[in-house]
Amino acid sequence: MKTYNVLGTELVPCSYDPLTGYYRDGCCNTDATDHGTHVICAKVTQEFLDYSLRRGNDLITPMPQYRFAGLKAGDRWCLCAMRWKEALEAGVAPQVVLESTHAKALAHLSLEQLQAHAWTGSDPAAD
Repeated sequence: MKTYNVLGTELVPCSYDPLTGYYRDGCCNTDATDHGTHVICAKVTQEFLDYSLRRGNDLITPMPQYRFAGLKAGDRWCLCAMRWKEALEAGVAPQVVLESTHAKALAHLSLEQLQAHAWTGSDPAAD
């Protein structure tokens, strides 16, 4: 079964290094057990990481027990839709890789909001 991104095309992997995704499969896949809705593929910034830490979500410190090496600026990561929206409202939202952002993100955000923060690099899986 195909999974689609916010552009209506097949979902492209977000990152294998660091290995991201609710399932740690490199993609921003989701299901009903993903209460955080980790569907936004973002290229994180230090400003966002610091903001997230202040909000109680430490994405910097490694946690090997969860197969999490800790993030640094420039890494791609599947973020919770509502955390990204919160960061947007605070003016610190990281860029979004649209091809790798799950279509379910549109239940929380408009395509226009995501497009306004789109990462404009080349091949999403190669960077």
